[in-house]
Amino acid sequence: MAEAAQRLRSLAEQVLGVPLPVRVRAWDGSLDGPPDAPALVIRNRRALRRMLFKPGELGLARAWVAGDLEIEGDLYAALDAMAGLVWERGDDARTLVQAARDPAVRAAVRDLLKLAGPPFPPAPPREEVRRPRRRLHTRRTDRQAISHHYDVGNDFYEIVLGPSMVYSCAYWEEAATLESAQRDKLELVCAKLGLKEGQRLLDVGCGWGSMAIHAAREHGVSVVGITLSQEQAAYARKRVADEGLTDRVEIRVQDYRDVGDGPFDAISSIGMAEHVGAERYLAYAHQLYALLKDGGRLLNHQIARRPQGDEAAYEVDPFIDAYVFPDGELAPIGTTVTQLEGAGFEVRDVESIREHYARTLRRWVVNLEADWDHAVRLTGPGRARVWRLYMAASALAFERNRIGVNQVLAVRTPESGASGLPLRTRTWNT
Repeated sequence: MAEAAQRLRSLAEQVLGVPLPVRVRAWDGSLDGPPDAPALVIRNRRALRRMLFKPGELGLARAWVAGDLEIEGDLYAALDAMAGLVWERGDDARTLVQAARDPAVRAAVRDLLKLAGPPFPPAPPREEVRRPRRRLHTRRTDRQAISHHYDVGNDFYEIVLGPSMVYSCAYWEEAATLESAQRDKLELVCAKLGLKEGQRLLDVGCGWGSMAIHAAREHGVSVVGITLSQEQAAYARKRVADEGLTDRVEIRVQDYRDVGDGPFDAISSIGMAEHVGAERYLAYAHQLYALLKDGGRLLNHQIARRPQGDEAAYEVDPFIDAYVFPDGELAPIGTTVTQLEGAGFEVRDVESIREHYARTLRRWVVNLEADWDHAVRLTGPGRARVWRLYMAASALAFERNRIGVNQVLAVRTPESGASGLPLRTRTWNT
């Protein structure tokens, strides 16, 4: 009988209909495939069962998170090579067999199932979100989703994000450090909002308080920062106190739908709107519009996906939904602009900073890998593996223009038409 790696590679290529661009290393130590390519290490038969009983991205993710699957060599090169190989043919192995019209493909799948061992699927890793079907984006479900993602532990985020503690795209110059690039991003947001001493700023999804602290310290504004994460709020409040800014910065655990003490001169929403959901987005835009003074500005910093021909067919990425951002949704930038305008905003500027996010993510991966053992002690190996995969795959998605990120500047322009913006609206980039 052929060694396991050769057998696996041959059967997989019959099912996929294309050569595998990576090597395969099997549980028996055998290795097969292009000599210079990274290797997909299938550590045990359980990994194969995970991939067969949940074909596609989720099965691969489960095997990775559980430690049944590894990458040997360059992680980015492996993910890039495999990006187009995930199966989109059904929910389980039986569906995959039924969908395959080619008898040779059906036979290959049957042989893979025999090679995988006992005919039952392993339980998902404990890091996977388990939930019944439910109504999305209620206050309760949003609070649960935010807790899953952000209440991993502040010590873990300190490893990944570094001293800036900013969990969104930095704004890079060639020789910048991560910390200086994050500072430049915060300053860019402040400049677009035109912040002046004595104004009130609402920071929606304030994270660990970096934007609130920067705006108060550097521009003299009073800030209300809101988050649904208890851990973030406690951390942000301590930072505010350490900076001596408790008279100017208030951090609340509060849903954006429950903010009632407007009006504000400006609102920043940085990396939060992805959690709102398509069905709630117009209501979100209306709420922010209502909280602004006439002439007030909104800076909405949000990840976007590419538009699809049939928008009704859009589905949330299964790995991201199950392990990273439960209930998160991405919209095309055109949809976001339309929704903001539908709420009454005048959209004045849209800036794509897609490449900046790719560089940011790669720096976060470096931080995680450099302190890997500590990260594993803090969160467990499964959670650390989730983050390594998520950030590396996301960096590639930004680099390949599969997703983007945009800063949208919008104004609550009064009936007079006086927006209050300068004639040259890109002066912050000169």
